[in-house]
Amino acid sequence: MTDWPILSTVTFLPLVGALLLLFTREEGAHGRRNILNISLFTTVITFIVSLFIWIGFDNSNPGFQMIEKHAWLGTGISYHLGVDGISMLFVILTTFLMPFCVLASWDSVGKRLKQYMIAFLLLEVVMTGVFVALDVVLFYVFFEATLIPMFVIIGVWGGKDRVYASYKFFLYTLAGSVLMMLAIMAMYWQAGTTDITELLKFGFPAGMQTWLWLACFAAFSVKMPMWPVHTWLPDAHVQAPTAGSVILAGVMLKLGGYGMIRLSLQMFPLASEYFAPMVFALSVIAIIYTSLVAMMQEDIKKLIAYSSVAHMGYVTMGIFAANTQGLQGAIFQMLSHGIVSGALFLCVGVVYDRLHTRDIAAYGGLVNNMPKYAVAFMVFTMANVGLPGTSGFIGEFLTIIGVFRVNTWVALFAATGVILSASYALWLYRRVIFGALDKESLKAMLDLSGREKLILYPLVVLTIFFGVYPAPVFDATAASVDLVVNNYSAALAAAKNLALNVH
Repeated sequence: MTDWPILSTVTFLPLVGALLLLFTREEGAHGRRNILNISLFTTVITFIVSLFIWIGFDNSNPGFQMIEKHAWLGTGISYHLGVDGISMLFVILTTFLMPFCVLASWDSVGKRLKQYMIAFLLLEVVMTGVFVALDVVLFYVFFEATLIPMFVIIGVWGGKDRVYASYKFFLYTLAGSVLMMLAIMAMYWQAGTTDITELLKFGFPAGMQTWLWLACFAAFSVKMPMWPVHTWLPDAHVQAPTAGSVILAGVMLKLGGYGMIRLSLQMFPLASEYFAPMVFALSVIAIIYTSLVAMMQEDIKKLIAYSSVAHMGYVTMGIFAANTQGLQGAIFQMLSHGIVSGALFLCVGVVYDRLHTRDIAAYGGLVNNMPKYAVAFMVFTMANVGLPGTSGFIGEFLTIIGVFRVNTWVALFAATGVILSASYALWLYRRVIFGALDKESLKAMLDLSGREKLILYPLVVLTIFFGVYPAPVFDATAASVDLVVNNYSAALAAAKNLALNVH
């Protein structure tokens, strides 16, 4: 298994599907069916191959595994791939969600189906690339490249304000990332390398760390997104097609959190400690403020989008608590949120395909003629609230414990978010699902089709499975997280000793 370049295979396998699609005719029902089958086959095979990464992964080794390294660009910048316990599960999450996106688009995409599927397959390539890249320049190339397919997906196949939403998404993310590019150049001039494994060992001077941290934070906070740079997300979600929302919430928001762990926390520990109170403040504002905004929404997708911002607040808070519970909780919260919020957007897609409106007021009493849908939607709503026994509980609980060890006030305010999330999520559920079925337009709505069951049921099982038995995730991440936390503590201790000696 060692000599087989598995990470490159998983990363670039969707390109094969995209190339096949280029030569597929789209005319007629037969052509459409071929395109969908090729896309589904490609994404499923990619997921199956990616499972070999998990199977071959050694949980006890905290370092990078399955390394591939080739010279590239001739300036010390190399094509360098590898995974550790933190990034490995995100690769699996990305490949896992992709087949659901193809299935969700089965009947809903009218025009240009071929280009739509090619955009998704290219998006899968670059998102996987971000998680396996071990060279900062390669990381940056993949990180930036995620913008282009998503911009196209929202801008071409989105709702009526799609052009506005796609430009807003593009400009916000690009503005943050330009600063990160400057930081990468500065890191290269200082350390003489762009290799992440080398940079993790390199001690940047304290004054320089501050600027590098701020530049990277600009890129990652927009991607997360954190308050106050979160306003592109509700627009992008509302306008994006269902599958676009699933990938945006499920994977693309996680690129920011992953970047914070990989670059901000590990390479700039002194700056991370210095700015932690600011991150806590922004996280608490995000959790409370966006939860209150979510309560006011008329549009189902917008409500879920704001709840995503609130849930990402727990992640940023857990990361910069910089202890084992906080980091483990943040990683688990990101993985859980990837499944749960992706599933919630799929649930919205189910009723949107039938009624073509996302207004909460247009629904009500669906439990009467869509009981299976009501149960699936309930499981994801409970996970979104953080009910014990669902995957949503474990991440939130651990991040709050992690932060409690650092600052009890931050933990106290963050915990109010649990109450607020229950308010808006249950309110949404009651309005859409319960009540009398008195609207004529709803009486003819049918329960889940076979395809929709195939999409939602596996996600229901996973949500409950990881809520009851989270061990597979923690076993994979434990060694790497311990290494990060120990290195972080050691860097702070060394800086304190140096300061004492100087004085």
